[in-house]
Amino acid sequence: MQPETIKNLIEAGLKDCSAMVDGDGRHFNAIVISPEFSGKNRIQKQQLVYATLGNSIADGSLHALSMKTFTPEEWHEHNKEP
Repeated sequence: MQPETIKNLIEAGLKDCSAMVDGDGRHFNAIVISPEFSGKNRIQKQQLVYATLGNSIADGSLHALSMKTFTPEEWHEHNKEP
């Protein structure tokens, strides 16, 4: 699986989502920004992202995904310059 494929799956599955994905073909890192994360805890946010990936994890085509999830407001705060 390629990073672009994962990015497309996530963005297609979450409304108004922006995802950045990189990886080596088996292990991937993602930053996912979506207003759908509002009011959700870290686990709930991750569950939403995993739901977009369908059977990719179950069938082994996606081995490992580390992610950081943000609402647009959290992302803005995370990237503020000191």
